[in-house]
Amino acid sequence: MNALEQISQSSMKAEAPQVEVGDTVKVHVRIKEGEKSRIQVFEGTVIAKKHGGISETFTVRRVAHGVGIERVFPIHSPAVDKVELVRKGVVRRAKLYYLRGRVGKAAKLKGLVR
Repeated sequence: MNALEQISQSSMKAEAPQVEVGDTVKVHVRIKEGEKSRIQVFEGTVIAKKHGGISETFTVRRVAHGVGIERVFPIHSPAVDKVELVRKGVVRRAKLYYLRGRVGKAAKLKGLVR
């Protein structure tokens, strides 16, 4: 079991992004198309964080053209180039799955007042 822990520790990113549920983030993802590679930005609200350690993931939701889109990103994936924090959100839940049933202003979260 010790060998598995060493492998997982070595493949974890040194500076993992600090994202919390309720934050609005821009996730820069490296997309490989044939031999070329490009960066695609996915902006949305973090509605869930799961697991821990090397297998930690976070789910980002956005609405594009009236259709809800959710993507799950592994935090320690080499495909995730960087995660930018756009806005901190104030929430009282660990999972924000209730946002799936809301549209428009009802789907907005309170922001952090500084």
